[in-house]
Amino acid sequence: MDKILIKNALIFDGTEKPSKHGNVLLEKGLISKISKEPILVAADCKIIEAEGKWLMPGFIDNHTHYDGEVLVAPELSESVRHGVTTVMLGGCSLSFVCADVEDCCDMFTRVEAFPREILFPILQEKKNWSNPKEWKEHIATLAIGPNLASFIGHSDIRAAVMGIDRSLDESIKPKQDEIEAMQNILSDALDEGFVGISMQHNPWDKMDGRHWSKLLPAAYAKRKERIALTKIVRARGAHLQGVPNLVNRVGALWYMIQSSAFFWRKSLKTSMVALMDLKGDKFIRPIVSGLSGFFNKVFRADFRMQLFAVPFRVLAEGMELVIFEEFPTGELARHLSRDTAKRNATLNDPEYRKHFKKNINSKLTPKVWQKDFGDAYVVNAPDASLIGKSFLEIAKERNQDPVDTFLDLVVEMDKEILWETTIGNHDPSRYKPHYNDPNGIIGFADSGAHINNMAFYNFPLRILQYVKASHEKGEPLMSYEKAVWRLTKENADFFNLDAGHLAKGKRADVIIVNPDKLDEKVHQYHTAPFLEGCDRLVNRNDEAVDLVVINGKVAWKNGGFSEAFGKEKFGNFLEANHDVVD
Repeated sequence: MDKILIKNALIFDGTEKPSKHGNVLLEKGLISKISKEPILVAADCKIIEAEGKWLMPGFIDNHTHYDGEVLVAPELSESVRHGVTTVMLGGCSLSFVCADVEDCCDMFTRVEAFPREILFPILQEKKNWSNPKEWKEHIATLAIGPNLASFIGHSDIRAAVMGIDRSLDESIKPKQDEIEAMQNILSDALDEGFVGISMQHNPWDKMDGRHWSKLLPAAYAKRKERIALTKIVRARGAHLQGVPNLVNRVGALWYMIQSSAFFWRKSLKTSMVALMDLKGDKFIRPIVSGLSGFFNKVFRADFRMQLFAVPFRVLAEGMELVIFEEFPTGELARHLSRDTAKRNATLNDPEYRKHFKKNINSKLTPKVWQKDFGDAYVVNAPDASLIGKSFLEIAKERNQDPVDTFLDLVVEMDKEILWETTIGNHDPSRYKPHYNDPNGIIGFADSGAHINNMAFYNFPLRILQYVKASHEKGEPLMSYEKAVWRLTKENADFFNLDAGHLAKGKRADVIIVNPDKLDEKVHQYHTAPFLEGCDRLVNRNDEAVDLVVINGKVAWKNGGFSEAFGKEKFGNFLEANHDVVD
């Protein structure tokens, strides 16, 4: 381990205590000394001058889908370069622990918009495990970059126990011995230090491959099966992560009720996807937050919404975007996408277009996407004259309904027409109640997924930039200390992880942020090489983070990775402590 002295930094310890100027000594992978006074060190100690810089715990990304990428690029550099030192895997009922290779692939690639042609060979080559212990042993062999924590996915264990065909048959309920087998796998995972279980109710999320357009296995689970699994998690003091039905949103109440304490049971730590200020439904954020607060106060729940805290900008190639799954005609188009000729014939059908317009123009239907083609802009297309225009503007030029214009362009250009829209968190002037919401836990970056649709790898830096800008304006969203706490120790404590705290004796996962470089550049989008020659969408401003230290080893410094990064192990698998509540 490196011996490192960081001098003259403004130190944020990950709590809401006031920051202070001082010096920090890192030795043997730990924080060995914090002092306002100079610290004397031996000649072999690396000295880093941090005057004018912020020293803080590494960020925690509590919602990633790095489960495949970590097997072949375990350094997870796109997160580490932005100061993320701990990531959590296994969300949304998806993990690569128990199910067969093809089943894991089919459950993941369409839902998370990850190229199947990349993931399937990776799993074929690498996956030689079938239980939590073996998966954890494999992870221990990798030169991982950040620390890892993980949920076990309900879809994963359901497919492994029932077989993929039976797990996707709505008419089949698991037998009692199958439910017990799922409980045993979950218990084994918790024994190995997994954070808890991730579940799924969302009908948007569909299977790839052999069972195209079926829901994920977990979505077919009934109450008896779900309760049997939450019983194990509750008894162990572990964590339930959930995705509700994003169409009717009623499923959100199930997770809130599960989190609640009654006289015969204790509360259950629960987080649910995802809270943001939606353009299409300005009332949903305060309503869901209010309901969360009601359950937390009245029924002693321990419930948090996964709070998404930057503009939710998405890019789409034609109709290749999950938001089309939220209404019937969009869902049909997505289902037909594997047969372009059949899909195009459907898109050209006047009756289909009539129903598509009805779905788009419906005002009362719950929605995530605002379904406004005046708020959807062409980024790239074979016809350069379209670039920068909204579909509504193009429709006016063509004297058409914007739905007809959009569908005509999809038929003509398919995935070659790239367009963008911002679904939520579009107005930073409305961030204050959102950022300070006690019923939310900041996260939901989806790092490692939707590689061509969205990029939030550096979301902690973007949050700090918004907070800094608000202070400069004289209207602070929150204190800097609170912002750092929300991105570090608050997350670690909620998920029962020993992380996110800069204190003597703690693991040396620390970063130096240059506040002068927390500028608009952190919000810019770029493309960068991904696996097998594929590109992905990223946010990058490599000047904002001067230093990233993981387990006492320098991973990133002054705009570049260390020579050992990607070759040696930096992070560890972090076992969740289910018995201690801080």
